[in-house]
Amino acid sequence: MMRHSALPYGRSVRVRGGERTRAGGEFDLREREAFAISWYEGSAIPGLLQTEAYAQAVFRSRVPVYDDDSIAQLVAGRIDRQSILHRKVPPTVSFVIWEAALRDHLGGRDVYAEQVRKLREHVDVPGITLQVLPLGRTSHAGLDGPFILLETPEYQRLAYMETQRGSQLIADPDGVGILTQKYATLRTQALNTEETRAMLDRLLGEA
Repeated sequence: MMRHSALPYGRSVRVRGGERTRAGGEFDLREREAFAISWYEGSAIPGLLQTEAYAQAVFRSRVPVYDDDSIAQLVAGRIDRQSILHRKVPPTVSFVIWEAALRDHLGGRDVYAEQVRKLREHVDVPGITLQVLPLGRTSHAGLDGPFILLETPEYQRLAYMETQRGSQLIADPDGVGILTQKYATLRTQALNTEETRAMLDRLLGEA
């Protein structure tokens, strides 16, 4: 297994009590200034696209549980991050979401319908590309888990990954390069924009 070199400030740190890891905190700063973001997610809707109610459902699903104050703080932080997509000069953003994440009804039927509606709206936002990787594919480049790729104004390429025990911000060119290859493959395996739009329309009709 390849060992990814992390930034000195981005080594894996255990998540405790809803606090961001050092890697996670540094990622938040880099994400805010990035001019390009590529995000693969397989178990939940990407944070930049979550509704407030869906985010609450995600954090309430955590084991051990968060207390109400921690959940409120985490949700507020997640919704605040979404301002990245609406800044004066927004980044170019690509999302690939495994269909499995779209089939879970976290929070219940109303929360699910609102979340799918928000995804459908973002399909038509300039500068945002949203693709669904459907179930039933015979190959899947993202089985090792979700990850995010960033390009900064200094043209530095970074990758970020979270696990159940911590997070890691990667600057090593070899590590970032492998994840970039994975993302390019995921995009070829996923539905195109028109097909994704049609799938979300079907899901809205079923919600």
